Amino acid sequence: MSRPACVVTGIGLVTPVGEHLGEVFDALCHGPSGLRRPPEGHPAAGSLEVAGVGPAIDPASVVPATEARVLDRYIVMAIRAADRAIADAGLTVGTDVDPDRVACVVSGTGGLATLEAQVVTRTQRGRLGVSPYLLPGMLPNMGAARIAIKHGLRGYSSSIGTACAAGAQSLAEGLRILRAGEADVVVCGCSEAPLFPTLADTFGNARALARGWADPTAASRPFDRRRNGLVLAEGAGVFVLERADFADARRAAAYADLVGWGATTDAHHPTTPRPDGSGAAECMRRALADAGLSARDIGYLNAHGTSTKLGDLAESLAIRTVFATSPPVSSNKGTTGHMLGASGVVEAAASIVALARGVLPPTHNLDDPDPACDLDHIAKAPRESRIGFALTNSFGFGGHNVSLVLGPPSTAARREP
Repeated sequence: MSRPACVVTGIGLVTPVGEHLGEVFDALCHGPSGLRRPPEGHPAAGSLEVAGVGPAIDPASVVPATEARVLDRYIVMAIRAADRAIADAGLTVGTDVDPDRVACVVSGTGGLATLEAQVVTRTQRGRLGVSPYLLPGMLPNMGAARIAIKHGLRGYSSSIGTACAAGAQSLAEGLRILRAGEADVVVCGCSEAPLFPTLADTFGNARALARGWADPTAASRPFDRRRNGLVLAEGAGVFVLERADFADARRAAAYADLVGWGATTDAHHPTTPRPDGSGAAECMRRALADAGLSARDIGYLNAHGTSTKLGDLAESLAIRTVFATSPPVSSNKGTTGHMLGASGVVEAAASIVALARGVLPPTHNLDDPDPACDLDHIAKAPRESRIGFALTNSFGFGGHNVSLVLGPPSTAARREP
């Protein structure tokens, strides 16, 4: 029995380089960088040398003003991205689709900044100072819950907690739900707001962050010999996925097909990847098998590429294991920084535009490629190349690996991003 094709009909983004798909992709290709020193007065200004700071968003622009004051920033960005994705898909819930047939899988680490603020408040004012709204402000499922409440999505709902793999895994879960016939539409993605002191300090004390760069835009350097850590960033990405036949029936145009996914676990270490990249390699093999493709079919690989010594090396070894000849490879994090789980959704969106335009974005700051990361790197400038399929990787703490394969849309109507 053949599986239904599943298409991307809507995309909503919130990133350090913009909120519109074309704007974000143009920044990945040509700049400007989204990395800068946190401005004076920013909560993380004393903890981060450089960060990917997203746009200012008034919470009252996404929910009623009476509720806005209790929302963590990760929820605000999740709702903003979902609002835009649903509008982009031209989807009216209740008219175009039965609300009971719309699933919502939106993930994220949760409102830890809200928790931090409440711990400080309790220390200063005692237990009666703790807000009764703490839980709905910090729980990691609240992005999905708030989106479902606002748009009346009454189907399956979930939030996935696989760290930096969570966004890509949310898209994979959406694909699984559609293939199983459990929904006609899935709103899926991830939102992350890590720019607050305690989280920044734990990354800094673990010496995981880029440091010592006079030019903040040079700090994230995936696969470069001089890389010395990642740059924390905030952001969100949400897709509307639909079965292709359902999208055709409502005459919706699609950007791309989500044609396959794979997931594995390194089972090696809480924070470092398996050094030989074997878990990531098996993840990519599973994604290719699920898509019914071979390694030769991949014309572009959007790497996880966080700018860490061990991570970039392990991913490079994994890619060389799977591909006899490296496909063109780039990482977006040289421009955006690392938006944790949200990165996987934004990078899937970038891969979709690369497919549609025949333009592959470069890895920013890849000036001196590490010879141990011997791949066909796209550096300095975008590369023109008409490709059939793209693969994108996301790897998270705990050894969680997710790979997605994207291809041209199988709907009657196609959208040019």
